[in-house]
Parts: sequence; structure tokens; C-alpha cells
Amino acid sequence: MKLILSALLAITTMVSNAQKATLYHPKADAAADIATATLQAKKEGKFVLIQAGGNWCTWCIEFERVTTTNASIDSTIKSAYIVYHLNYSPENMNKEAFAKLEFPQRFGFPSFIILDGDGHRMHTQNSEYLEDGKKSYDVNKVQAFLNMWSPNALKKEMYGM
Repeated sequence: MKLILSALLAITTMVSNAQKATLYHPKADAAADIATATLQAKKEGKFVLIQAGGNWCTWCIEFERVTTTNASIDSTIKSAYIVYHLNYSPENMNKEAFAKLEFPQRFGFPSFIILDGDGHRMHTQNSEYLEDGKKSYDVNKVQAFLNMWSPNALKKEMYGM
């Protein structure tokens, strides 16, 4: 009986974790979704943070875990960005969206693209520079990246102008 209960618990945990890992949607209309995110960002005085990758990408899932479990990073993202997960998978490589964003996949996955409220690409970030070894991300590097590319950081008033 204990063996059966243990097996059921293990299966439930795996299914739960797999459901949490569904960040990317291969059937989504990336162009329309990015346009909507951009409009929302402009309306709210934010930027768009595009996380390019796929549900197959362990580093993509890890970035989501780090950013949603660290209160400071989570707060920064919620206050400064509209987040969109741009799918790249065999089902849908979103070739047009990636071409319009100037091929961020050249950095591997995930890669992060910052758009302003008008949809202009401000920055593309290679996630390798945010990593802490081979298992996770450095929360200080992630926080610095998000702070440096936030709308507030680019206000001329911040620099006495």
C-alpha cells in the first residue's frame, strides 16, 4: 500500500511540475500577442520583457522559477515590465517574430528582449551572462539587468538632465 501511495505521489508531483512548466504556447499568435503586450506596456508606462525559449528549455523554466520566487525580482518585473514568453519549438519556431526581433536565438535559449512602449527593441540579453554556475541564475545579476533596462533607468531626470 505504501508503495502505491508513493507512486501516486510521485506521479502527481511530476504532472504538477509539468503543468507549471507550460510557459510557452506553440499555437499562440506571437505577432498579435507582442503587439498587445506593447500596447499594454505603453498604457502602463512599462517596457515589454520577452523571454524567448520553450517549454523544453530547462534554463527557461529555471529563470521563471527564480524570478517568481525572489520577492525583489518579482516586484521589479511586475512594476516595470509586461512579460511575454515567445515560443521556439518544432511545433512553431515563430520565424517571423524572431526575424523582426533581429534573431535573438543566436544567443541560445532563453534570450531576453526588451521593447519600449512603441515596440522598438531596446536590448537583447544573452542569458549566459545572468547565470550562476551550471544550475541557476545569479539573483544579483538578474536584478541588475532588470533595473538597468527598466523605463525608470532611462528617464533623463535620473541623470540630472
